[in-house]
Parts: sequence; C-alpha cells; structure tokens
Amino acid sequence: MRTKSMLVMLLIIAIAMFGFGCANDNDATTEENGMIRVMMRTSMGNIELELDRELAPITVDNFVGLAMGTREFLDPQTNEMVTRHFYDGLIFHRVISDFMIQGGCPLGTGTSGPGYTFEDECFFPGERVTGIIDSEEKAFAVWSQMVIPYLQENQEASNPEVMDLYMQVQQEQGPGPFMGKEVSFFEELTGSAPIYGQGELRATVDYATICMANAGPNTNGSQFFIVTNREGAPWLNGRHTVFGRVTRGMDVVHAIENVQKGAGDRPIEDVTIISVRVID
Repeated sequence: MRTKSMLVMLLIIAIAMFGFGCANDNDATTEENGMIRVMMRTSMGNIELELDRELAPITVDNFVGLAMGTREFLDPQTNEMVTRHFYDGLIFHRVISDFMIQGGCPLGTGTSGPGYTFEDECFFPGERVTGIIDSEEKAFAVWSQMVIPYLQENQEASNPEVMDLYMQVQQEQGPGPFMGKEVSFFEELTGSAPIYGQGELRATVDYATICMANAGPNTNGSQFFIVTNREGAPWLNGRHTVFGRVTRGMDVVHAIENVQKGAGDRPIEDVTIISVRVID
C-alpha cells in the first residue's frame, strides 16, 4: 500500500521541480520483437546493448532519440534547445566497484540532464482507478498521475482550483484534500486520461542491466547506469526503470568500474563515451 510518507516525498520533489526527469547517422532504428541493438563506443572499449522497447517504450525511445540526435534537449551551456548526438563526448561521472557505472550527465557532475523529465516504467499498469477517493493509495495515484503532470505542463497558466488543491496538500503534508472526491472530478479538472494503479514489476535490476538514474519518482532524463554486481541490485527494484541489458562488452564495463577514483566516485582520468548508435 502507498503511504502518506510516499505522498509527502513526491510533494517535495514536485516543489523542487516547479521552483515554487556502429551505424551511420542515417540508419533507421533496428527493431526485432521490440529489441533494439545499440553500440556504445567508449575510450576503454565497446559495449553492446540490447534495449527492450516492449518493456519500457518511453524510456527506450528517449534514450535512442537522444543518442541518434532526433530528440531535442536543453543545452546546459547555452540554455538553448538543440538537436545533436547527446551522449557523444560525455563521461562516466560516477563509478562504484561491485555496483555500477553511471553516465549521461551533460555537465559531467551528475546534476544535469536534457532539460525535461519523464515518468518511470517500473511497473505494468494495474486496474483503472475510479470512484470515490477513499484510500491513500487512490490519492497517491491521482496526485502522481493527474495533478503533478498537469502542473508540470501548465506552470504558467494552471487552473486556480488545481493550484488551490496543490497548496492544501502542501500545507497538510497529506492526502486529506483529495479524500471523498470522485476520481472523475480530477479527470475533468486536469483533462487527464484514465489512470491506473500499480501492477506487476516489469523487470528486476539485475547484473548487466541498463537502468535509468533519477532523483526520485518520475524524474528520468538522460542519466543511466549499468549494473556490475553479479547479484544485481534488488534494493533498487521498482525505483529505477530497467530498459535493456549488455549483450557484449561486460569486460569493458568491469574495467571502467575499477578505474582509479577520486571524490564523489568520479574517475581521476575521464572515461569518455565516444558515441552511442543503433546498429543492424
């Protein structure tokens, strides 16, 4: 069951977000049974990945779009929207032996991304959420799937009634303002499509899987990590979207995880991502 603490955690994230997520360049995406093969060339060798679009379609499309230069993103250096091969030239900014290697931060600090965020794909959809909001679980679903996305998309022109509910939740630090109201009331208020509860876990965070790094629920962007612990990282199940796995080059991944590191688990000598491309 979702708890009040979970709602409070998402509230804190929302407040921070609002201030008040070796083919040539012309190759088409190679997809067979939802699988997309990708080659990541690094300064220490090549890593071949198989991305599962049926498992995590939003995440895979985002990663491939950034890699292939078809997804627009915010350049943190110029503060302008641009389109280019996002991952080319970035570094693995955080590597921890017997755990993982992490990259995808355009500033190389672990603090930035593409200028947008998107939702997790950790669980399959469960049953549709309808009727009266009479539990914290329902309140959390409406909050996370209706209210927060609505406010993210309408920061400058939000419905006053939605903002009032947001402020009430902030003041009470709990789901009270939602209780007793119909889910349909929030559907009409936010223009949201039907929402669904949490279903089964899509995938576990296992050895050699590639997963999205994040700053909390639904804050995916461009940062990713590859698991190097042979027992996996089960404590991260349901917290980080798994969207593929390494099919060749784990020797390279292990070499990267074991480089000499300095403060913040950052390699003393940069390990660079030369390119990331879809391959046939």
